[in-house]
Amino acid sequence: MIYRTDYHVHTIYSDGRQEPEAYIEAALKLGLREIGFSDHLNPDGGPPEWCMKHEMLPQYVEHLLRLKEEQKDIAVRVGLEIDYLPNREQVTDRIISSHPFDYIIGSVHYLGDETVDLGPEFYIGKDIDLIYENYFNLVCEAASTGFFDIMGHPDLVRIHRYRPEADITHLYAMMASAFEIHDVAYELNTNGRNKPLHDFYPDRNYLQLFAEHGVPVCVNSDAHFPERVGQYFAEGYDILQRAGYRQMAVFANRERFMIPFRKINI
Repeated sequence: MIYRTDYHVHTIYSDGRQEPEAYIEAALKLGLREIGFSDHLNPDGGPPEWCMKHEMLPQYVEHLLRLKEEQKDIAVRVGLEIDYLPNREQVTDRIISSHPFDYIIGSVHYLGDETVDLGPEFYIGKDIDLIYENYFNLVCEAASTGFFDIMGHPDLVRIHRYRPEADITHLYAMMASAFEIHDVAYELNTNGRNKPLHDFYPDRNYLQLFAEHGVPVCVNSDAHFPERVGQYFAEGYDILQRAGYRQMAVFANRERFMIPFRKINI
């Protein structure tokens, strides 16, 4: 049976809806072997409606470490999802170094001072080709910092279905190459199915590029509700195998390990 994990889960410490215990219960019912918590943290503080306050970080980590010690039927991993913001390296490094994390997810939600995901207004009347180019460049820059173990929803810019007129294969090739060079994994994020995009991140049409570059991958739900833990994982594993993947990445103590997976019914 496949060793299933879900490392991208949000709780009430950021913009999730319930305590960590509720997500653990959901993961146990699904037979997951590991569940990782990765609440949002922004180096600049971020909007309080979806980012954890910096002063809450010690309580968050302490809570998860206690659950890690208590749980015998599932491995609990302690993570964060940190926004990559250029020129915030010192703050980011201090956050990452402050606690015993198992992994760090790096995500790009901002281009300049605007978010790409909260509404379609960001895209209206703008050069979509340029937006994509800037977004992909920023994700590659984030990967190059060495701060992150997993790049989260690496083409989140697709969320509202705005698409460049030009072919963008070169952008995905650039991203795959950057992830390979800087030895960072990425996630197949199934939560895109619940967004206007109605599909996973990254675009399934380019997964073979990442596989050919040998970029490690894991399947994550980006769940903000317990009932979405492990959501759409059967399809996720299937399309990864069709793209050529035969292994998945797992994490502990900021180390990555590779575990083979086989085609099974989930």
